[in-house]
Amino acid sequence: MQTTNQKKKAWSLQDVILLAIIAIFFGIIYQLWGYTYYALAATPLKVYANDATLGVWIMAGPLAAILLKKAGASVIGEVLAATVEMLLFSSWGAANLISGLIQGLASELGFTLTAYKNWGALSLILATITSTIVTFAWDLFQSGYAAYNFALLVSLFIIRLLSIGFFAGLLVYWIKALLSKSGLVR
Repeated sequence: MQTTNQKKKAWSLQDVILLAIIAIFFGIIYQLWGYTYYALAATPLKVYANDATLGVWIMAGPLAAILLKKAGASVIGEVLAATVEMLLFSSWGAANLISGLIQGLASELGFTLTAYKNWGALSLILATITSTIVTFAWDLFQSGYAAYNFALLVSLFIIRLLSIGFFAGLLVYWIKALLSKSGLVR
């Protein structure tokens, strides 16, 4: 017989369906958001395009985590959304899966820091910080940021923190609040 605590940790069919809905919705959003990235990259602000737009591409993980309140939801939600984006013929192709995994793990780390006991603003703040640090470290190597001067790196980091903080932090918090108010989620 399962205890109440075990039931909370187990994934229900409702959890899986909600995760699939989040992944499909954000996979489509991610694919469309690529046009915003390309529009910004076609301007003199090109160097800032990745960092200014990255916050949207991290939203699926934190939203899945705070709605489902399950360990691993952030990673799974982000990887599934990246998979949907890839299947929609994203210009980044299979690299989406690597990005989704890194972004999901980075976000998950914020929830891990609270030992999965806080599913509110604190966890989103920590997920914002961990996502910013981990994805920035990844871009130092993967995107060639290591060649940039220190002042540019600082400005890119701050822009990334603000983007992730707004989209994957504040906006996700508002979405959760609206869904809770509507009664669609508990």
